[in-house]
Amino acid sequence: MSARSKKISFTGTQGAELAALLDLPAGPVHAYAVFAHCFTCSKDIFAAARISSALAELGIGVLRFDFTGLGMSGGEFANTNFSSNIGDLLCAVDFMRQNLEAPKILIGHSLGGAAILAAASEIPEARAVATIGAPADARHVVQSFQADLTRIEEDGEAKVELAGRRFQIRKQFIDDLNEHDLGERISALRKPLLIFHAPRDEIVGIENAGRIFDAAKHPKSFVSLDDADHLLTRRRDALYVAEVLAAWAGRYIGREAEVRDEGADDVVIVSETGLGKFQQRVTVGPHKLTADEPEAHGGLNSGPTPYDFLSIALGACTSMTLRMYADRKELELGAISVTVDHKRVHARDCAECAEGHDGYVDRFERTIRIAGGLAPSLSEKVAEIAGKCPVHRTLEASSVVVTKIAGEN
Repeated sequence: MSARSKKISFTGTQGAELAALLDLPAGPVHAYAVFAHCFTCSKDIFAAARISSALAELGIGVLRFDFTGLGMSGGEFANTNFSSNIGDLLCAVDFMRQNLEAPKILIGHSLGGAAILAAASEIPEARAVATIGAPADARHVVQSFQADLTRIEEDGEAKVELAGRRFQIRKQFIDDLNEHDLGERISALRKPLLIFHAPRDEIVGIENAGRIFDAAKHPKSFVSLDDADHLLTRRRDALYVAEVLAAWAGRYIGREAEVRDEGADDVVIVSETGLGKFQQRVTVGPHKLTADEPEAHGGLNSGPTPYDFLSIALGACTSMTLRMYADRKELELGAISVTVDHKRVHARDCAECAEGHDGYVDRFERTIRIAGGLAPSLSEKVAEIAGKCPVHRTLEASSVVVTKIAGEN
């Protein structure tokens, strides 16, 4: 399924507006993930974009964002530190929790991986954690500007060159790094952990992966990225990470029993996702669907429309009813398929409508196909049984809709 990205924003831990992209699958979202990028990078770095897009194509919605002072986000980078990065990450998770669904997968690249490891224990909904080229100690990042440390200590700050750009680094950044014991956080993680690392990584050495692996408790896994570079600049390396990560995470995100409102399996819950104008999250017991409107009507075209769901109900019920009848009568019917075409037509143009109808009516045209064909003698009977489908009867009969407002007496 093809993925698409939606621009969003939320407030970071220092009060600045943070820019984010939400990469979504074309169909239902099986789970959400949050992606934390590398030191001084942005959400648009090749690895983040490629991995997030590939995960979306596999059915996982991914939120990637710019930390305070980086990329398109507001705020001053000089005022940030590792603690504020963790805070921004938790703000992103809280935004997802309130507007989408809390992420079940946490992904961090380089220093973003260290932030993920530090924050994971504060995200109870997360069931799988993955790091890519992450350091085992947040202080590792100091190696990027080792030659400027003395000047930072003496003057309180200094401009340093990182990846061809100049950044203001203050002493408070260094002091804050010393406050974090990542090994202790990793040891207490209590979540499945997947570690990606390239043996030839020249930015964060492979020994860091070993230290993270040794500190973590099972279940834990390590995947070598062979000759990939630290930033995963080759497309094939980023896609490989996405495919392995999705397969691995599926083991954990698919096993938890879904929470049922009021404990009822047959209650349909529909709620806004906060994406687009119309997109809805539909939950029926353990099943999750997406409802939306076409782009031409102001939607994202990310799922069937409400009337599509009506047609789906009629088609599915028809096929199931025919199969039950065939089994009961021991009829050899081939595979059944049902096509439903719904239109709003004027009653005077509807030859099948009963007299007395006025104005517009909903007309569902149902076409039943039986693989291998159907004997002429059975055609009339099949049409008769199709008419006994419960959804068919509901649509043709008068229904009662009772509306209650939650919280009212």
